[in-house]
Amino acid sequence: MTNSWTDIKNTDLVVVMGGNAAEAHPCGFKWVTEAKHHRGAKLIVVDPRFTRTASVSDYYAPIRPGSDIAFLMGMIRWMIENDKVQWSYVKAFTNASLLVKEEFGWADGLFAGYDEEKRDYDRSSWEYQLGEDGFALTDPTLQHPRCVWNLLKAHVDVYTPEMVERICGTPKERFLKIAEMIGECSSPTKTMTSMYALGWTQHAKGSQNIRGMAMLQLILGNIGVPGGGMNALRGHSNIQGLTDIGLMSNLIPGYLNIPTEKEPDWETYMKSRQFKPLLPGQTSYWQNYSKFMVSFQKSMWGDAATAENDWAYHYLPKLDVPAYDMLRMFELMDQGKVNLYFCQGFNPLLALSNRGKNTSALSKLKLLVVMDPLQTETARFWENHGAFNDVDPAAIQTEVIELPTSCFAEDEGALVNSGRWLQWHWAAAEPPGQARHDTWIMAQIFNRVRELYAAEGGAFPDPILNLTWPYADPSTPMPDELAREMNGTALADVTDPADPTKVLTAAGKQVKSFAELRDDGSTACGCWIYSGCFNEDGNNMARRDNSDPSGLGVHSNWAWSWPLNRRTLYNRASADLDGKAWDPERALLTWHGERWEGFDV
Repeated sequence: MTNSWTDIKNTDLVVVMGGNAAEAHPCGFKWVTEAKHHRGAKLIVVDPRFTRTASVSDYYAPIRPGSDIAFLMGMIRWMIENDKVQWSYVKAFTNASLLVKEEFGWADGLFAGYDEEKRDYDRSSWEYQLGEDGFALTDPTLQHPRCVWNLLKAHVDVYTPEMVERICGTPKERFLKIAEMIGECSSPTKTMTSMYALGWTQHAKGSQNIRGMAMLQLILGNIGVPGGGMNALRGHSNIQGLTDIGLMSNLIPGYLNIPTEKEPDWETYMKSRQFKPLLPGQTSYWQNYSKFMVSFQKSMWGDAATAENDWAYHYLPKLDVPAYDMLRMFELMDQGKVNLYFCQGFNPLLALSNRGKNTSALSKLKLLVVMDPLQTETARFWENHGAFNDVDPAAIQTEVIELPTSCFAEDEGALVNSGRWLQWHWAAAEPPGQARHDTWIMAQIFNRVRELYAAEGGAFPDPILNLTWPYADPSTPMPDELAREMNGTALADVTDPADPTKVLTAAGKQVKSFAELRDDGSTACGCWIYSGCFNEDGNNMARRDNSDPSGLGVHSNWAWSWPLNRRTLYNRASADLDGKAWDPERALLTWHGERWEGFDV
C-alpha cells in the first residue's frame, strides 16, 4: 500500500478492481464503511463476478477476465478528453513534461524494439532525451509531441467507450457513469483510492494492471495524498513482510536485486543501479543503492566482506534466468533436475494448478522436507486416496521428512501488514509436542551444514563458513536479535558528512535509520527499508500508542512502518509546490518556511 488501512477512511471514492475486500479483507473493509458513513464516500466495484463487495457497492460494472488494462486505458482517455486532470499536480509531480527519444513508438500492438525470436524487447529507445548537462529535456507546457503526456494521449486514443465495451464487455453507459464518478476526484479537495488484490496481481500482466491504475491516479492527483493511493490488499498477514525480506528468488532483502550472469563483478552490477537524477535536484532512495548493498553484504559476511574483495560480491549466486519461482521449480522438478525441495509454510499441491503434473514432479525428488504446523496434502502426496489422490505409493521413491513447526500464536516477532506496518506480537503459548520454531529448525540445519563444510571442504565453502552468526545461542536465534540485525548496526563511528567531527551513531550502536548507512564498510544492515524499526530507542515495532492527533488515521506512535515510519508514501505530493496542502481539511504536511511540519514523516 502507498497509504494505510486506516487512511482509507479519508477517501471520497473507493474503486475495487481485482479484489473482493468485503469478504476477503473484512477487518480492513471497515475503513471503507467509515469513509462511506463519515464522508459520504462512494464505492465502485468492477469485477467479472457480482461479489459480496459488489453487493454493498454504490455502483457495479461487469468486466471480462483479463481485460482490465483496456478498461483503465479507456478511463485515462476519458479523463484527458473531458479535462478531468489535476494539472498543477501533473506538472509538478509526474514525468509528463519529459521528452522521450524519437525512436520510441508502437504499432500493431507492439512497442519499438521487439525481437520476435527472443520474444523480448530492446529497450534502448525507451529512454528520455538528454541535454548536454545530462538531465532530461522537458516541455513544461506539455505541447511538444515527444513529451510523455502527448505520447500517453496518443497511446490511449483508441480506447473509446465503444472499444472498451467491445473488449471488456462492460456496458457503455456503466463505463461512462464510472468515468464521471472518478472524474470528480480530479479536484484537489476530492480523492479516490484504489483497492486491489490477487485478481490483479496474479495475471500474466499483473504489473501492467497496477501501472494502468497508477497512471490514472497520477492524472487525478491522488498519489501521496490522504484518502488516495494504490493500495494492495495482501492475502495473508505477513505477505508484505515476505516480499520485503527478499523471499522471492530474484530479490535480496529490501528489494535489492540478486545479480545475473551478465553481472559477473561488482562494477558491472552497480553500473546499472546507481540512480542518476533526470531533473536538477531530483532525489530517490535508490541513489543510496551502494550504501544499502554494502551494508547488506557486511550484515551477511562481516569481516569477510571488504573493499578489496568487492564486499564479497562473488559469494552471491548469479541468476541464469529471470527468477526461480515456484512454477519454474516444479517444471525443473518434473524434468528430474531437482533432488531436494524444502517446502516451508506452503502447500503447493493445492496452491498450484495441474495437480497431476505437480504430483509427478514431487515423485521425482530424492528428498522432500516439509516444515509446517499442520499435515498438508503436499507432505502426503505419496498416499493413495482414491479419486482424490490416485497414485501408486510403491512407485514413488521420494523420501519425505516432516518437521512440525510452531504457528503464529506460538511465535514472537513482527508481522508486516498491507500498509507496511511492522507490528510486534508475543507468543501466547509454547509449541505443542515435537513442534519447534522455524528459526530453531533452520539454525540446526545451518550449523550442521557448516560443520560438514568445515570438516570436508567443498567446491566453494566460503559463503557458508564465513556467514555471520552473531547470536547469543547459535542454536536458537532470538526474534529481537534478528530484528536488530535487520535494523542495522554501526561497525565504526558514523559521522555527519557535513561535519566529520560530529558522531551520529557510535560504533556498536544501532543505526537510527537508513540515512546513516554507508558504503565504506562502516555499517551493517540486513534490510535497509526496516532500518529504524529497532534502534537505540528500542523496539519501535512494539509501540502501542493509538493516539491520532491528526484525525486522519496516521497513528504514528502505533508500531512502525517502513520507510522511516512514513505512513503515506510520496507524501510530499500532498502539498503544492509552495508547500500548502491541496486540501486544508486533510493536511498531512505543510511547509513553514524553514521546515516541513505535520503528522507524517
